[in-house]
Amino acid sequence: MPGYQPTTDLSRSDEGSILPLLLGYVVLAISVIFVCTCATDLYITQKRLDSVADSAALAGSDGFTLVVDGGSIRAELTDAGVREQATAILAALPTEAVLVSASAPDQVSARVTVEMAWYPPLVAAFVPDGVHLQSTGTSRTALR
Repeated sequence: MPGYQPTTDLSRSDEGSILPLLLGYVVLAISVIFVCTCATDLYITQKRLDSVADSAALAGSDGFTLVVDGGSIRAELTDAGVREQATAILAALPTEAVLVSASAPDQVSARVTVEMAWYPPLVAAFVPDGVHLQSTGTSRTALR
């Protein structure tokens, strides 16, 4: 090619700084750590709320009354009995959960729903300020 001359000048060095690139990676790493920490805390809080709902439902299934029907005896749950037992267990537990509903849909099962608000432990731009969590537990009673 006419006029083309390859340069063999290797004395030029790349000038610049990797500091902006390093700073970007550090900000990205800190953001990922914050989001993972908040997600883990949310997961643990939901599991704790599930345990509280299960405990309240189990306590609610203990609020049965014995019913004698002919020659058979059976345990029967009422909405008031389930609510009373679930309220008592929630008052005894160190939790911020609030009782939403407690019922005995078929007079043999106790269904309890609790809820609470979750707030992130760390402030992060990609995490909401708070999430409303809800959990339902069901327990059955049996007389043998």
